[in-house]
Amino acid sequence: MVNFPRKGVEGSTETMLLNVGPQHPSTHGVLHMMCEISGETIVSAKPVIGYLHRGIEKLAESRTWQQDIVLTDRLDYVAQFSNEWAYCRAVERLAGIEVPERAEWLRTLLVEMNRITSHLIWYAGVTMDIGALGTPFIYAWVARERIFDFYEAVTGARVMPNWMRLGGVHTDIDSAMLKEMRDFLERDFPVEVDEYEALLVGNEIVQSRMKGIGVFSAEQLVEWGVTGPALRASGSERDLRKDVPYGVYDRLDFRVCTDDVGDSLARCRVRLAEIRESARMCVQIIDGMPGGDVRAKVSRALKPPVGDVCVRTESPRGELGVLVASDGTTKPLRFRVRSPIFYNLSAMPHMLPNHLLADMLVIFGGIDTSMGEIDR
Repeated sequence: MVNFPRKGVEGSTETMLLNVGPQHPSTHGVLHMMCEISGETIVSAKPVIGYLHRGIEKLAESRTWQQDIVLTDRLDYVAQFSNEWAYCRAVERLAGIEVPERAEWLRTLLVEMNRITSHLIWYAGVTMDIGALGTPFIYAWVARERIFDFYEAVTGARVMPNWMRLGGVHTDIDSAMLKEMRDFLERDFPVEVDEYEALLVGNEIVQSRMKGIGVFSAEQLVEWGVTGPALRASGSERDLRKDVPYGVYDRLDFRVCTDDVGDSLARCRVRLAEIRESARMCVQIIDGMPGGDVRAKVSRALKPPVGDVCVRTESPRGELGVLVASDGTTKPLRFRVRSPIFYNLSAMPHMLPNHLLADMLVIFGGIDTSMGEIDR
């Protein structure tokens, strides 16, 4: 039992404990939020995690380096390609594996398409959180399913692709499929994003629910460990794709999407802008796609040298870090994930006090949580 201090707001004599979750449709997974409230005002809040824990980091130590790729899909199961890439980059750096040029372009392409589908899931969820039932959710789902058709054609799976490999990717993408992707992203998709934006930030009811709610400065968010779109909505330009380029990001023309207001509505604007920017980047990648091999030859009995490596990538929710350590055998000595969602959620006790209970899910929706990566 968690004991909250019995302190109320001005004019109140006591507070009440309210449990939100762990089986609540707006917690985006099995999350339990213990809120101390005085009237309708939140005095303090404590997230309780662990209901979904599957021990992925420990399981990885009993499998080979190649077998562990399939586990990464199940971390943040909304940003699967980002997880696969972070792990593969770490092992490749540790083992000195050189990835073919075309594979790097293909990886970047699928990761940016994955950023779009991840943000579409956020869009569908946050509109439900604020009571905009039905229409926005279905609109986002239609576009997401269209991109999932591409995932299925390329990887054979829609949700758990297991497509990247140490040294490259499992399958190539033919020119006909690349053209189909390009046509959709350049011609059809921007029109659909216009509709999403009108339904969300152009809606007066949404504005009244989000504008001025959950205003945080970049300095506060950095102190709390928050990264990704939630940080960039407060004016920070921190983005690993620009700051520490990997893949082919250094060869793409793109901007870091930011906002200077720092409220819940600004976080919506940033993610919608990132959807558009990722689509533009995908078109550039397809246009610049080189030929060549898509996978280097890597031994199935891979034994990286003794040591450890940590890499960082810019996942849809923030900075995803992966540390792998080797003792010179075919299995990792240690696999550790620095989850951006874990740190973003850890900021909730700082974000929620003095806001109304009705605003809790608005602020919570702004950090875009997927519990699988927290309870890894």
